[in-house]
Amino acid sequence: MHFMLVTEAQGKALLRAAAVTTPSSHELRSLDEVRDCRVDFPVAVKAQVAAGGRGKAGGIRKANSPSELESAFDAIMGMRFGGEAPSSVLVESWLDIERELYLAVAIDSRVGGFNVLYSPRGGINIEDGPPPLSYPVGLARNFRAHAFRALLEPVESDAKVRERVISTARRLLEIAQANECTTVEVNPLVVCRGGALIAADAKVALDDAASFRRAATAAAIAAARDKAEREIRLCEEANLMLVWLDGEIGLISGGAGMTMAAMDAIDGAGAHPACFLDVSGNPTPAGFGLAFDLLDRAPNVKGILVSMFGGGLHTDRVAKTLVELLARRASAKPVTLRLNGTRSDLATTILGEAGYRNHATLEVAVADIVKKVAGARS
Repeated sequence: MHFMLVTEAQGKALLRAAAVTTPSSHELRSLDEVRDCRVDFPVAVKAQVAAGGRGKAGGIRKANSPSELESAFDAIMGMRFGGEAPSSVLVESWLDIERELYLAVAIDSRVGGFNVLYSPRGGINIEDGPPPLSYPVGLARNFRAHAFRALLEPVESDAKVRERVISTARRLLEIAQANECTTVEVNPLVVCRGGALIAADAKVALDDAASFRRAATAAAIAAARDKAEREIRLCEEANLMLVWLDGEIGLISGGAGMTMAAMDAIDGAGAHPACFLDVSGNPTPAGFGLAFDLLDRAPNVKGILVSMFGGGLHTDRVAKTLVELLARRASAKPVTLRLNGTRSDLATTILGEAGYRNHATLEVAVADIVKKVAGARS
């Protein structure tokens, strides 16, 4: 198989098209462009070449001022990497890094398709550590969040990082399939202070024989990118956490423990979560309203499970909010409710008076929404 390695800037354009977050960046080709560029310092200045090994060869530098940026540009553009002269430099925001991870998908003939690779330790010395774990997916459509989660749990202790890695891996597979890539590698995939996951680098190799087909997918990818970016922006503004997955049960949740338990229960019932949408940061009519709006408009979501655990949250207030929202909701997608915790007895009464059931256990609630979705299909 012949492949073509693209530059980091080109690779990151593909990542952004699939709603994978990358640093704010400018691709610059001349000193005039450098001088006209308006950036917040410090920045990373990165040689744009198809060859690898830039970091160890001095092709990535930090600039703290306009003069340092000019000096870094001059130095990098005069270098060679694997015999290749840089076509440009990529100037990016300097990231406040808490951890560096490694995530990639690559064609592997032994599994009949794609392998997903993950390591909780990434960066330029990735080869010096233990090998990444491997999830042999094969065809991209065979990716299952619960199967990847089971592999991640022994090596990645942070539940929120796990779920974001799962979502990002699914998007890398989409990129690889849509663009006929042999490799889509993010090293490092950075966990920033505050929890955001950002692709600090991108190594993308395209199947050279498939170049004639790529243009046909460009418009669809751009439209998907715009939609995903709008959803991410809306959730960030509303203080919600949304991670899209590959199933049919939309999950509106509160609390990491409840979220993990609900996702495992959905998998155990023979279905798959389409997402989890954590509203614990904004359990208000506005927060729940946005959550329902996003899931009602998502074509893959066939039913919605609301699974909230109220420790400091009064579930009776959540119940009143849900009754009001459901009364004016236009979508016919089935909804199942499970509110447990502080004042859940009052929540049960409020829901019952409005004609809704507060399910006694999570398992019963999951069985109910799975049954409703199956019934809606038949």
